[in-house]
Order: sequence, then structure tokens, then C-alpha cells
Amino acid sequence: MAATMKGTVSVEDVNVTFEDQQKINKFARNTNRMSELKDEIEAKKKSLQNLEDASDDIMMLDDEDSIAIPYQIGDVFISHSQEETQDMLEGAKESLKDEIKVYEGSMAATLPS
Repeated sequence: MAATMKGTVSVEDVNVTFEDQQKINKFARNTNRMSELKDEIEAKKKSLQNLEDASDDIMMLDDEDSIAIPYQIGDVFISHSQEETQDMLEGAKESLKDEIKVYEGSMAATLPS
């Protein structure tokens, strides 16, 4: 049988100064912000990977297949040629890469020095 120990736990009042509380709050805000930035970066990287996969799939199409490729803009799909769609995907990828750099810069700025 497992033995259990019953002991008394003393609770002491801990005095936290205003300055200490401000540091704790700043740390909590920074930690929360870092978590949000990490989530945003992961979401952007996933979107970037999806765009790269779509771009690769379009590249594998034969030029003879010159079909209209649907491209989603907002809630609407618009049909474009293979070249136009490829150009739009490249633009979207560059935009996402820039956004990822901005988020990573914000994350670096949030780190305590």
C-alpha cells in the first residue's frame, strides 16, 4: 500500500511591489504576443506552401492544355490562362514572404533584451 503524508502547508503573504507587477504584466504581454506571432507565422507558411504546391501543379500542365485555370480572389473564382495564373501565384507568394518577414521582425523586436 502506498503511504501518504499529511503535512501542513503554510501560506505566506507575498508582497509584490508595483514595479514587480509591471514587469510581470510586461512579460505576460510579451509572451502572449510571441505566441500570437508564432501562430501567424505558421499560418502564413502553410499558405505559402499551398501556393507553392499550386504553382508546381500548374507548371506540370502541358502548354497544349491551355485551359482556363480558376484562381480564387476573395470568395470568387476567376478563370485565367496558365501564364496569368502563374504570375498571380508568384505575386501572392512574394506578398506572403514579405508578411512573414514582417512578423519575424515583430517577433525579434518583442524579445526581451
